[in-house]
Amino acid sequence: MATTVRLPFETDIYELEDLLLKLELETDGQPDPTEKIRRIRKELAQLRKHKYSNLSPWETVLVSRHPDRPQTMDYVKLVLDEFVELHGDRAFGDDRALRSGFAQMDDQRFLLVGHQKGHTLNERRECMYGCAHPEGYRKAIKNMRLAAKYKLPIVSLIDTPGAFPGIGSEERGVAQLIATALLEMSQLPTPIICVVIGEGGSGGALGIGIGDKVAILEHAYYSVISPEGCAGILWKVANEQTKPLAAAALKFTARDLAKFGIVDEVLPEPLGGAHRDPKGMAATLKSYLARSLRELQSKNTSELLDARYAKFRNMGEYQKMQPAPTTQVVA
Repeated sequence: MATTVRLPFETDIYELEDLLLKLELETDGQPDPTEKIRRIRKELAQLRKHKYSNLSPWETVLVSRHPDRPQTMDYVKLVLDEFVELHGDRAFGDDRALRSGFAQMDDQRFLLVGHQKGHTLNERRECMYGCAHPEGYRKAIKNMRLAAKYKLPIVSLIDTPGAFPGIGSEERGVAQLIATALLEMSQLPTPIICVVIGEGGSGGALGIGIGDKVAILEHAYYSVISPEGCAGILWKVANEQTKPLAAAALKFTARDLAKFGIVDEVLPEPLGGAHRDPKGMAATLKSYLARSLRELQSKNTSELLDARYAKFRNMGEYQKMQPAPTTQVVA
């Protein structure tokens, strides 16, 4: 898939792609590609594999924010057979940054909740670039309670830099609603699957991130704060020098999170990232969701809730070392 935005660390990849396109246009109509074209295709695949196997934490952030990266409503079209969106929070309004509705995938039915950033400028303004307001979390809570009532599982797709930080959002109690969402999701008597599909920033992500299974896409990140926010706090400025330092210090890549036990599974992305092959990424996501739904629905409710509580209670464990006993020397 051709992308509209070129990432800075892919300069040599773009050069090879441009050369390959030029050669393919020159040989258009020939039955077999030339040896040079075959060689460049092989070299291009190897280069992509090398680059994307060795991304720095900051480069991972750039990939996770790629404007062509598939978002919640893209997966709705690519993965689901049916989706009925539920609007409004019955109190203030309908937040377009946080979408929710009943979904069907093959023979499985569930409630879908997910962040939406938008692809065009108008969509991004409407969705506030994926930053949900209090009414978004109130809507999500209302719909998740409804799903539990009808014994439907919940699937949560996380992709946000954080909850909306404006004055109106704070006045309407965004922090309190995120806390309520955490409490509600910890106690809902129905299976919950959470997948970080892009950015997983701060409480805005965690607000729909409590689940029996938590997965992350290979080139996504999940963090207590964005690299820019961290750099601003630590160094009082977020620039090209401090942002990569903050990204490295936060240990928020899929590899780090799997090692720390924060996520249960890392979903591999197509070569070059999900934005290069949305259909391929959607097939991987669909397979994971189908497998996880079958596994979780085989458990009884008390077993599910106990395991969910233990899962999050055990995060952040540490071992306290006892000081070595001192030896007294008797003269």
